[in-house]
Amino acid sequence: MLRHFTLEYWLDDNWYVGRLKEIPGVFSQGETLKELEDNIREAYQLMREEEGKEVLTHAGVQTKEIGVDV
Repeated sequence: MLRHFTLEYWLDDNWYVGRLKEIPGVFSQGETLKELEDNIREAYQLMREEEGKEVLTHAGVQTKEIGVDV
């Protein structure tokens, strides 16, 4: 099943850093936006095994909707 979430992302020292807006605790980074998307999908899968982590909000955040298999 494919479910869509909002990927919030920003650049930090030439790294794309992001989180899934709707799912606190799903947070990752990548050298490219594509790598960030792949890593965030993996982080989501890992998060399904753990719950209850909080993520800080950052200034200058952008958003992008991506699909994640659930």
